[in-house]
Amino acid sequence: MALHQYDYLLAVGTVFSFLDAWNIGANDVANSWASSVSSRSVSYLQAMMGASVMEFGGALGVGGRVADTIRTKVVDIAAFDQRPALLMLGMVCAVVASASYLTMATRLGMPVSTTHSILGGVLGMGVGALGKDGITWVGYKENGAINLKDGVIQVFLAWIIAPVMSGVFGAAIFLITKYGVLLRRNPTIKGLMLVPVYFSITASLIVMLLIWKGGDYTVNLSDAEIPAVIVAVGAAWGLLMAVFLVPWMYRVVVKEDWQLRAWHVVQGPFLLRRGPVPPPPADFTGVVRNFYEGHLTREELDARRACGAAVTAGDVESQHVSKEADDIVASALSAQSSGVGADGVVMKHKSLVGPKPDAPWHSRAYLWWLAKWLLLRGVDQDVVGSQSEKSVLAGDVEEIHARARHFDNRTEFLYTFLQVMTAAAASFTHGANDVANAVGPYATIYQIWRSGLIPGKQSNVPLWILAFGGCGIVIGLWTYGYHIMRNLGNRMTLMSPARGFSMELGSVITVIMATRLALPVSTTQCITGAIVGVGLCNGDWRAINWRMVAWIYLGWFITVPVSGLISGILMAFITYAPRW
Repeated sequence: MALHQYDYLLAVGTVFSFLDAWNIGANDVANSWASSVSSRSVSYLQAMMGASVMEFGGALGVGGRVADTIRTKVVDIAAFDQRPALLMLGMVCAVVASASYLTMATRLGMPVSTTHSILGGVLGMGVGALGKDGITWVGYKENGAINLKDGVIQVFLAWIIAPVMSGVFGAAIFLITKYGVLLRRNPTIKGLMLVPVYFSITASLIVMLLIWKGGDYTVNLSDAEIPAVIVAVGAAWGLLMAVFLVPWMYRVVVKEDWQLRAWHVVQGPFLLRRGPVPPPPADFTGVVRNFYEGHLTREELDARRACGAAVTAGDVESQHVSKEADDIVASALSAQSSGVGADGVVMKHKSLVGPKPDAPWHSRAYLWWLAKWLLLRGVDQDVVGSQSEKSVLAGDVEEIHARARHFDNRTEFLYTFLQVMTAAAASFTHGANDVANAVGPYATIYQIWRSGLIPGKQSNVPLWILAFGGCGIVIGLWTYGYHIMRNLGNRMTLMSPARGFSMELGSVITVIMATRLALPVSTTQCITGAIVGVGLCNGDWRAINWRMVAWIYLGWFITVPVSGLISGILMAFITYAPRW
């Protein structure tokens, strides 16, 4: 029977569970798409639309309908068997603590682990209700060996395992790309030859991710059949790209065939039979953009600063620089102020909302502007442009970027398709798995309220609860995801499609290996480690913003203690409060 005397707990749990899901969208989902947006492979609006579809599809389509509603395995749930309402209160305290901490972290721009946030909340409520003896600090197997999947120890291991593994994998992938393609003579042709190979490897890894870390679906394959399926899918996808996408890329990138459109890719090998390319029209801007627009090279930055210092000092003779230096300074200033494409066309951020109309608040023009502001403000952001702004954490971003080499834009263009593919896959699996961070505790609250009994560890989560969590994630991403994307992008190191693809693929490999080895890792920690690993491949440790890295690591370090303190204090105050 329903515990209607605790309707207020259900109401509070509903509100804060939605806030928790909102924060997961605003904080955690940015991990999957930050490098794609920062490297200009996709626009911010395109990333938001892709992430919304993938996250909600993963949450609702293959999300954990049969899920461990406690998940964290750090509290002795059997101690609540005779007091289910106390567990209901504990889950409410855990969700309140997690949502409150995540709101603070998101506002401060800290990319944190939402899994560890709810783990800290459950840990705190367990201490508040049962004391320290009710907590599983270190898990053990039946034979007495330590079980890394259980207990609080998993949090500390994740701080080391995830960043190091993803950093190593990301660096290895980028070094192969750097010396096998980017630094070679005629790198675009070398890149075209490797594109099907990269697509094949990426597809195989995505299939691994879906099989080993998937949600509510059954894989009816034997242990011997799984590797064969993984290799076959990867090979088939790579062959498909070699037949259809590579000829289209060759005509567009190498031959600069301005007449081709995206739908011409279905013509495949027949595109190679097209004749000479006629001269393009005067207003044609090209398909390949300048992925380094607004980012100065070492020479450009030194020239600009030397010119600025001369003007400040008022030294007339020193201002008579050569024509070549003048051109460098002018192009650098132009690119820094507004962004210049590869063809010299000025690229400016176009507002979706538009300026506020000078009209009464009840007028049709003002109301239309207000509706657009409410719906689109979160995606009407110049994320890439704002990453160059100086701040206490960002430091001298220009200096950091100047220490990274610029590669050929046509070759970089080849990696944009791969980057979108890895980002979409990571986003889909994130929605399928991490939606349980918000709806797992809420499902426990709802099921105890409805039946008065503690649900089993493998109890069904109603579909509407998954949809509830998926909507919260999408709304959080749509309204405030830009805030975290700023810090996980060019403020850490210079991004480009080849670098971003290496980071995302390194992160995906880490998640796959950790899943196979049953090690708990966070997607936030994986992508951060991959960013640092790839950034070090620039050959200069100062090409990484270590101040920002330290800020992010601080967020990881305080997540469990802060959310645990909030939850524990709430639980203890309510549980042991005087009654009258």
